[in-house]
Amino acid sequence: MSLIVTYIGKKGCIIAGDKRRIGFLGPEDARVKLEEELYTGKIKTQDELVKKAKQHGINLKISDDANKIREMGEVLVGEVRSRTTHETKRKRIYAIAGAYSMVEILGSDIQTMKSGGSSIVVYGNKFTQELAEKTIKKHWKAKIKLLDVEKILEIVMQEVSEKTPSVSREYDMIMKYSSVGQKAAKEIIRKTVLEDIKELENYRKQLMESNIQTSLNIQMASKIVIEGLIGTVVNVNGNEIEIMLDKGIEALDTKWNSVAGPSQTIKMTVENNENISRGNLAVIEKENLCIKGTNIGLNCEFILCKSDDK
Repeated sequence: MSLIVTYIGKKGCIIAGDKRRIGFLGPEDARVKLEEELYTGKIKTQDELVKKAKQHGINLKISDDANKIREMGEVLVGEVRSRTTHETKRKRIYAIAGAYSMVEILGSDIQTMKSGGSSIVVYGNKFTQELAEKTIKKHWKAKIKLLDVEKILEIVMQEVSEKTPSVSREYDMIMKYSSVGQKAAKEIIRKTVLEDIKELENYRKQLMESNIQTSLNIQMASKIVIEGLIGTVVNVNGNEIEIMLDKGIEALDTKWNSVAGPSQTIKMTVENNENISRGNLAVIEKENLCIKGTNIGLNCEFILCKSDDK
């Protein structure tokens, strides 16, 4: 669903990328068939794509807000990606005047890397690549300036978007002049690739940890006690109340770590202990933690949950 065109010259480079994302939701066989029709150029317009999707029983999610190109210092970066059930595959190009690297990444691991000097690199499906390359050849000149290349890429992005709904009419473009030598350019590219992959690795690690925490929060939230018996008062010391938890209750901290298990004691506080004595029951009634049969509220720094150990 992408078209990214990168020009790498001796004095500068330009990168252009469309902004379209398309999500296909439905049976796998039908998705594969629809994508094949789209990426081989059989589907010419967005209306036709929507109509075909309905025929195949596919729900589409189309948006034109993707940022597929960016800058990293002196280097221009473009990325296309595809997702499977378990992993994301990325194809990136890193470009600076006089040098580039194309890198394929699975997860955060580099699968392949190809480098070169001055060139034009097109990312897209077979149909969009052929259209882009044909348009470039049509307008190319023997001696050409960077501003002329910019105009050609504008024509490419416009003409391709008119022939397939896999590419948006909106696009981003970045142009950079540079005067570093080829040896220096290659070293800049090498360092940039390593830095970018490291950032991706850290991002994936943080995302995984966040997903695990979110999953845990959802799981544990269902165990929070909102009504019923908590435990029994076993000691009163001023405003500090010691309570033995019921056999089906445990106390956890905000990170869901165990503080006290069933039949163990925890400490709570109360503003007025005059009517509290050993043997009183601590309960949650109407979502209020209190002493049963009174209006005496208890203060607790823990999360009271149903225990798996009963």
